[in-house]
Amino acid sequence: MALSNVLLLSQIAGHVVVLILSLCIVVPMLCHVSDFNDHCLLFTTGDWNEDTGLFDIQWSSQFYCNFTVITGFFLMFVSSIEIYRMTRLQLKKIDSSFLGLFLDTVLGFLSCLMTFGSAIIISLGFITWCSRMTLRFPSCESAAGLNITKEQDHIHTSGFHFEMGIAQFGAWSSFAASVGLTVFALLKLVSDHQLRNMKASMYLERQRLVNEDSFRDEGISDVPNAQNLPQDSP
Repeated sequence: MALSNVLLLSQIAGHVVVLILSLCIVVPMLCHVSDFNDHCLLFTTGDWNEDTGLFDIQWSSQFYCNFTVITGFFLMFVSSIEIYRMTRLQLKKIDSSFLGLFLDTVLGFLSCLMTFGSAIIISLGFITWCSRMTLRFPSCESAAGLNITKEQDHIHTSGFHFEMGIAQFGAWSSFAASVGLTVFALLKLVSDHQLRNMKASMYLERQRLVNEDSFRDEGISDVPNAQNLPQDSP
C-alpha cells in the first residue's frame, strides 16, 4: 500500500479517536456546569466557615469552563468534517489538493493549541479547587456528594470529581491525538510539495533537452551538402 494511503487511513482513524475524545470533554463539562448552577469549579477558591462548617465560595470566571466546552465542540466539528472528506478521498482513490493538505496542517496546529490550553486549564484549575477541599477533607474525592455550600446556592457536588477526571483525560488524550494528526498532515504536505517540485524540475529539464535537440537539428540542416558545392574548373 502506498505511503499516502497509509497516512490517509491513519488520519481517518485518528479523527475518529478525536471525535470520541471530544465527547469526553463536552459531556462532563456541560454536566458539571449544570450541577454547579452555571458556575465553574476551575480556579475557584474560598474559605471554610468555622461557624457553619460550609465553604464560602469565591467563584472564578466562567471563561475557563466555556473555553474547554468550545474546544470540545471545535474538535467534534473538525473531526466530523475531516472523516467525511478523507473517507471520500479514500473511496475515490485520489489524493487531496495542496490547499486541502495546507488546511489540514493549519487546523491540526490550531487543535493542538486549543487542546493543550484546555488540558492545562482543567488540570491547574482542578488542583486549585482540590487544594481548598483538602483543608477540610482527607482527599478531594471525599468532598463529592457532601453539602459543602449553602442550600440556596443549589450546588450539587456528587459528580464533580468524576466529571473533572473524565474531562481531564479527554483533554490530554485529545492533545496527544491532535499532535499525531498534525504530524501526519505535515508529512503529507511536505511530500506533496517535494513531488510538485520534482515534477516541475523534470518538466523544465525535458523542455531544455527538447530545445537543445531542436537547435542541433537546425544546425545540421543548415550545413550545405558537399555534393552540391560548386566545382573549380581545371
